[in-house]
Amino acid sequence: MKVLPKALTLVIDSMQKLPGVGPRSAERYAYFLLKSDPRKAGELASSLAALHEDISYCPKTFALIDKDEKISPLYSSPSRNKQLVAVVEDPFDVVAIENTGQFSGTYHVLNGLISPIDGISPESLHINELVKRVREDGVKELIIATNASVEGESTAHYIASQFDDDKVKITRLAQGMPIGLDIEYADQITLGRAIEGRKPI
Repeated sequence: MKVLPKALTLVIDSMQKLPGVGPRSAERYAYFLLKSDPRKAGELASSLAALHEDISYCPKTFALIDKDEKISPLYSSPSRNKQLVAVVEDPFDVVAIENTGQFSGTYHVLNGLISPIDGISPESLHINELVKRVREDGVKELIIATNASVEGESTAHYIASQFDDDKVKITRLAQGMPIGLDIEYADQITLGRAIEGRKPI
């Protein structure tokens, strides 16, 4: 026997397809939209429709851009240092770094990390484009800003191996123990990085 109207069930099913959204959360979101002013649901629907229509990728950095832009302003702006490039996993890593207000270089979005288990090889990522860009722009330093995970480390080492014969400096984001974390609970990669990156007091 049908318990909920079909339209509501379809919204719940759609919500559950989002990462981290279980059945109960999906029900709450759908019911919230049903109870709210219909304009809220309309705004959400139109913004979702525009997601694929109005967004594109920068052909140089692979960061997200508006469809009417030819290239990311984070690359084209005269205030950005094109010889300093932060290599990140996805576009939201760009947002995180920009929010620090401490980086004036440009970015290169890989669109993932090397993970043979998941079928993601170096050819699946924007690594060849990075190699080409380093030579075209005369890049002097690559900051590999991938996560401190097995995949992040593998990707960082693979990228570094592509520039063995080049005069480009390869650096990695400093990594160590976050404030408030007990040593006994730290994972091996985090603790290892903290030991390697130790500084005098």
